Amino acid sequence: MGTQGFSPRARSDAQMVRFGAEAARVALRGTNAETAFETDVVLAPRDARRAHLNGARLASAERLRLELRTLVFTPDRLAVVKGAPATRRAYIDRSLGRLSPAKASLPVEYAAAVGQRNAGLRRLRAGSSTSEALRPWTERVVTLGIELVVARAEVAATLAGPFAELAGFLGLEAAAIAYDGEAPTIAELDARLERDLERGITGAGPHLHDVRLEAGGRDLRSFGSQGEQRMAVLALVLAEADVLKSRSAAAPLVLLDDVLSELDGDRRRALAEIVTKGGQTVITTTSRAALPIEPAQTLAVSPGRIR
Repeated sequence: MGTQGFSPRARSDAQMVRFGAEAARVALRGTNAETAFETDVVLAPRDARRAHLNGARLASAERLRLELRTLVFTPDRLAVVKGAPATRRAYIDRSLGRLSPAKASLPVEYAAAVGQRNAGLRRLRAGSSTSEALRPWTERVVTLGIELVVARAEVAATLAGPFAELAGFLGLEAAAIAYDGEAPTIAELDARLERDLERGITGAGPHLHDVRLEAGGRDLRSFGSQGEQRMAVLALVLAEADVLKSRSAAAPLVLLDDVLSELDGDRRRALAEIVTKGGQTVITTTSRAALPIEPAQTLAVSPGRIR
């Protein structure tokens, strides 16, 4: 919450406010490379989140994710592998925002253009609009769609090498990631106009694409064990951290929640070796003995007390 402006766990702010309290606050101090920073996020069940960075109010709390790079693994992130394509598209779009901040708004702009074209399709079907009025939105969808497909494919290609290497180190051999989909064209959307009119939605474009995650030529969504899926998600997080670290003096913060519980001894040692190579990593576990290395610091949490 303090570095990204949202929680990977809770669905609403009310779930993060102590019972009986009117609001909650998360305040952090740290350094980003050599630059000191302070963040302050206030949560109230009936009000919008308020976030400040170095004393300046941000337009939205999630703006923090563009300023401070944090990568998170939680057990429910397995949906990135075994969930619907929309989950993988969302993951690659978040990576796009971190790896290429100038393109962070591209997925939102494309989605808005598709929404406008869909509305135009419904108006045309109802007889309250014309094909000429739909044309600019078709062109906008194609223009932004081409940019988004190229950007997503670049992200997948950038992550592919580190992902395969780290997955192999963690015991998942011959792992691969690739973007699955072609850029839309005017001709393609024109050819399916009647079908799109009948359904009232745009039936082609990157809003329907997928990201393939494989190991040994097997699609991990359909043919991967839960352990393999877990390794794939963990390798994705660590691969992006590796790329970000290579591009900037500021290594990202890596948060690994309950990552050790389903790893055997060899994989725990492999993970420990990876996370000690640079940057700050926070690992939560129910047992201190689960971590096969001596951490820089241990925080033991019990009800009402942190030691």
